[in-house]
Amino acid sequence: MDGATRTLAIACGALAREIVALKRLNGWQALDIECLPPELHNRPERIPAAVKKAIDGARGRYERIFVAYADCGTGGQLDQLLAAEQIERLPGAHCYEFYAGREAFAALHEAEIGTFYLTDFLVRHFDRLVIEGLGLDKHPELARQYFGNYTRLVHLAQLDDAALSAAAEAAAQRLGLRYERRYTGYGELAPSLARAVGVPLASIGHRKEAAWPR
Repeated sequence: MDGATRTLAIACGALAREIVALKRLNGWQALDIECLPPELHNRPERIPAAVKKAIDGARGRYERIFVAYADCGTGGQLDQLLAAEQIERLPGAHCYEFYAGREAFAALHEAEIGTFYLTDFLVRHFDRLVIEGLGLDKHPELARQYFGNYTRLVHLAQLDDAALSAAAEAAAQRLGLRYERRYTGYGELAPSLARAVGVPLASIGHRKEAAWPR
């Protein structure tokens, strides 16, 4: 890979594990990854500025830059920034959409609007990001206020992992929601990164990984 065009993926920290796995599986030695804190999703208006800072720091060091974010609640502000910078990003409004695929996610949403979604990352960090993030560890009575209009929890699974599935089902029970699991694999993340790197996609990844947690 010596002499290959070096690419930087400026990524949401919630995608770090999956991007590293795809890099390893496909031998993308010319791909570097810079992850921003996943907690930015709690303040999506701050995402464009954080991405801009990372872009400015990478200019001159990389021939290609790719932003591994969807819109992620920025209301089009991220797209305005990236259009000015002439940089591409992941497709869709959020990670649920590019994991599931646009048509599949639209069908899921239309079938049952009151759906709460978890990816593998959110399952792993459910207590920190959902329970503690919403203050339910101190005020569990707020769960009805937050989730009263939801009817089901759908785990969009990147891996076939029994422990992750069990944890997702436990999360659904904790919130009083019906549980469903949909295996998505890496969805549109894999081909999007392959285009950014500029080489064919060799592998979209295995359905199983080493047992979680590690």
